[in-house]
Amino acid sequence: MPSKIAQLEALLYVAGDNGIAGDNLCELLAVGQSALRELTKDLADKLQENHDSGLQLLHINQNYKLTTRPEVAKTIEGYFQKDLTKTLSQSALEILAIVAYRQPITRVEIDDIRGVNSSGALQTLIWRGLVKVNGKKEAPGHPNLYVTSDYFLQYFGYQSLADLPLIEDFEDDSINADGEIDLFAAKGQADKNLASMQKGEK
Repeated sequence: MPSKIAQLEALLYVAGDNGIAGDNLCELLAVGQSALRELTKDLADKLQENHDSGLQLLHINQNYKLTTRPEVAKTIEGYFQKDLTKTLSQSALEILAIVAYRQPITRVEIDDIRGVNSSGALQTLIWRGLVKVNGKKEAPGHPNLYVTSDYFLQYFGYQSLADLPLIEDFEDDSINADGEIDLFAAKGQADKNLASMQKGEK
């Protein structure tokens, strides 16, 4: 049986940038508030004292979350400044397509569509400036609502969301085996369709 600290660390890891409220952690770990404060302090101290760890534990607005340390910020920035096609995972691209066509949407709704936790890949998209938080949903917990950014439009060459290709117009190579949209393939197809239309107008 893993220790309570190991369970806490694992929970905060999968929660991603959203973190987990103290009350929820107490329920998940089956501990009281006093014990939780001790556990979080122990984990925070453990991460702080381990100079080979790039993570830290933060307590913000009643939420606990794991984040990267300020000392590794330059390394993280370098990673996210690389070309999108090389650094975005397939899961991140899937989430980006879901947000693009279903926005505004919560992380839980994204998880329901994909069937897996999306917090890590969603955070990647936020760091890359492709997705942003735009208000909160009027629902229990008031979860964040995510939408695509202006940079998303800029990167894919669209003037507005109205320029996104219609899903029913996609060719087979723009949709993977799971029925999810490949935005890069869709972008190439949209460019090809536009070129054909322009040629026909001449």
